Amino acid sequence: MSIYNGPRNGGRRRARRRPGARRRRRLDTRFYDPTGASHGGTPTYPWRMAPDGLATRRQLLALELRPGGQPIAAQILWIRRGKPAVAYLYRVEQAKPKRIPSLAQLHAIEKALAARRVCPDCGRDVGYTIPTSLGCCVDCHQAHQAASGSRAAA
Repeated sequence: MSIYNGPRNGGRRRARRRPGARRRRRLDTRFYDPTGASHGGTPTYPWRMAPDGLATRRQLLALELRPGGQPIAAQILWIRRGKPAVAYLYRVEQAKPKRIPSLAQLHAIEKALAARRVCPDCGRDVGYTIPTSLGCCVDCHQAHQAASGSRAAA
């Protein structure tokens, strides 16, 4: 039978947010510098405040585009874990189409990834990438550990 000792938070009730309620974020105005006067000439915007026509590398990748050698057009700054974080923005109209690898390149990548799955000790394809920290498959590593453990005990 268990004994109820009361709430574990010291008797204080924690305030609950309404379902669907969003936290309000304060606009950080020190990151709003569209002229770039205080950020080395690079136009700077707070998170989610960048103008249309600019995109990050990931956003370009989702559009099947790449920066294509163009210079950074602007940057986004925000606070992450107490330190400023940055994301660079590129112009969408100057972005180039993403390069498509040839069949030979795809075959070479497939062959290299297959080689990383083959254990150098037992020589079988284990179905996962061999960890570089072990240097062999998990089964062989455990066998080596057991063998060295039995020697140490003897």
